[in-house]
Amino acid sequence: MTWLPFICLTIGFFIGIQKLSQYLLVLVDKIITLTLILLMLVIGSSIGINPQVMARLGIVGFNCAVLALLSITFSIFFVCFVEKTVLPLEKIQKELFLDQLNISNEVDLSGQENQRISHLVWIMPGSILLGIVVGFFILPKASTGILSISLTLCLIALYIGVGISLGINKKVFRYVKLLGWKIIFLSIAIFLGSVLGGVIGGTVLKIPYSISVTSVSGMSYYSITGAFMTSVYGIEAGTYGFIVNIMREFFTVLMLPFLIRISKGSPIAGGAAGNMDTMLAPVTKFVGVELGLVALITGTILTFAVPFILPFLHGIFV
Repeated sequence: MTWLPFICLTIGFFIGIQKLSQYLLVLVDKIITLTLILLMLVIGSSIGINPQVMARLGIVGFNCAVLALLSITFSIFFVCFVEKTVLPLEKIQKELFLDQLNISNEVDLSGQENQRISHLVWIMPGSILLGIVVGFFILPKASTGILSISLTLCLIALYIGVGISLGINKKVFRYVKLLGWKIIFLSIAIFLGSVLGGVIGGTVLKIPYSISVTSVSGMSYYSITGAFMTSVYGIEAGTYGFIVNIMREFFTVLMLPFLIRISKGSPIAGGAAGNMDTMLAPVTKFVGVELGLVALITGTILTFAVPFILPFLHGIFV
């Protein structure tokens, strides 16, 4: 399992850098969406079919909320440090405004893509809940083997899909060059803050670091994190991986009016990997279109980093 993500990502990347037709791009997008829905159904069914996990859902939910809040808090702390030292976002915002870059074309807040993503925000949790109901009331206990195989197949398809997306979206490197390579420090700060939040949360809540640190390292990428942790640590750990990252997005949206008062980078820190898709519109509304491009780049870097980070952490904790 440790090498599976890297193999699938590499395969996907080499597919993505080919000149794919628009028809194939749309087809790949639909396959990834269907895979995500199936993956959520499988994870939900695995939760529902496991009586031990069902009995602990309340405790798990509380722990996930604490971990999500800690990861947001320390991500903001490190991002504020980066803003004060190497990457003054307010200055960058003014420079982008003065350059009159056509950023609104890069950060689309009203197009079909955002509409599709907004649907997925509801479809994913809905699929999890449906899966829990099916697993609890319908599936026989002997179905765990089938669910495990289904999970692995979904992961393979999803990793290849992420690799294809990475190959297609090479333009992000142009944006990084435009804003300067120091922009990468923002992603590093968010990751370090998340890890520190996971370490402190694991210590206080008495949760193994393999669960607390790995779950927060998903940085809002709940589908990959939940599936990966389920496959390597079991369904209860996978539940952490999913809920912690869903809650990170929820708490960030809830606190955006407060976060923007701390610094320009704080909303970006909260959104983390979600800034590539689901969190881009709400975060951009608060930080402005100019820094919306910074949010997009940061989210893209983290989104493509998570599939590499998770198996790396698994190798450390094994």
